[in-house]
Amino acid sequence: MDAARLPGTSGPEQIVAHVDMDCFYAACEQRREPALRGEPLVVGMGYENGATHGAVATASYEARAYGVESAMAISEALERLPRKVEAVEDPDLDVEDAGYYRPVDMDFYESVAATVREILHAEADVVREVSIDEAYLDVTEHVAWETVESWAQDLKNSIESEVGVAASVGVAPTMSAAKVASDRDKPDGLVVVEPGTVREFFSDLPVEDVHGVGPVTARKLDSLDIETAGDLAAADPELLAERFGERGREIRRYARGEDERSVTPKGDPKSLSRESAFTDATTDSEVKCRQVRTLADAVADRAQRKGARYQTIGIKVVTPPFDVNTRARSLPGPVEEPDLVRRVALDLLGEFDDDPVRKVGVRVSNLDFSAGEQANLDGFGGDAGTEETARSTTATNGAETAERRDGEGQVGLGTFAENGGGGEPAGETANEGSDSRDTHITLPSGQTTLADF
Repeated sequence: MDAARLPGTSGPEQIVAHVDMDCFYAACEQRREPALRGEPLVVGMGYENGATHGAVATASYEARAYGVESAMAISEALERLPRKVEAVEDPDLDVEDAGYYRPVDMDFYESVAATVREILHAEADVVREVSIDEAYLDVTEHVAWETVESWAQDLKNSIESEVGVAASVGVAPTMSAAKVASDRDKPDGLVVVEPGTVREFFSDLPVEDVHGVGPVTARKLDSLDIETAGDLAAADPELLAERFGERGREIRRYARGEDERSVTPKGDPKSLSRESAFTDATTDSEVKCRQVRTLADAVADRAQRKGARYQTIGIKVVTPPFDVNTRARSLPGPVEEPDLVRRVALDLLGEFDDDPVRKVGVRVSNLDFSAGEQANLDGFGGDAGTEETARSTTATNGAETAERRDGEGQVGLGTFAENGGGGEPAGETANEGSDSRDTHITLPSGQTTLADF
């Protein structure tokens, strides 16, 4: 039975559209430089022109054909796709198999996204902005199912003609189905799933296409002979609950087309974070530090653009097989100190210098969006202070958030602890254990300077 027929849902009248911009960072760069359209293009976080450091934030579909992937080190991307300018000068390189590289320019991307948001808000009374390039729309009051495909095509045309970037749109009676639908025909896709057909739409899809199922959970489901969304829909709910907890029941409901959530605007986030996975687990301390520096700068920049100050700075470190470790340090009060985010993150990372690491993340939390004065950090980190350390180790299935699987491939759009209320379903949470430790700093009576930290 589809969600449209379930008690407590919004009924068959609910029409949800999920709008997802295609390769958004790359599309913005191509908008700015039309000559880049149709070319292999890599946008790097922490990358500078001509350099080899940083990580791939997103790659155009043409660049992905060379094996360039989100979160890949720029140095590795360059091995697969040399820079065009260097290929012209090097007879050993084929200029036809080379591409273009650009550094992330978030201010520009935000300005483009703001124009897209204006169009979305003009089309729907209720819009839930999930990230810079993704949003849910409730268009129940404006569009009928008979005309929704035409409406969605007009929306796509408006975004492309007025903004110069392409969007994929999925329309369905539920949020989870709309999310999956927007990914079915990328790039520049449009898929409509009508009421009464949601379960049929899901039935033959790979199980990892179900919203809330990531690669780790997919592997565990495969061990239970659950390979498709149809298999998941027909699975024993008690078995899933025993293996995955309540999330097992949740993903089964999504596979059956059962989703009672309605689109609600998103409030201020409780935390902001960025994370990135390595191609293989690494013990290279410099590689880990470089990634954390890049993520810390991205998080601090995002907080600044949102007008958020933060009182807690933390990291996430995933070690093999899927052990999630979090460390955090609390400040005397909310601050906006990008350099401090980097310093604290690197200091916390030091505990894992010798450990193989699959993924790292940086987070700021205890956010303050008021215009009050910043906390005085004089003396923070002085050795005269006292520290209280809380450590807890749990064996759960709920600590690791999924990397995005929507085809966009932009590093850092998923978070490991971002919550603005009314939320999306839990992401990939399968791990064998999690380890969290928070450090709270008490100001010493004799103050030093921030530089002493």
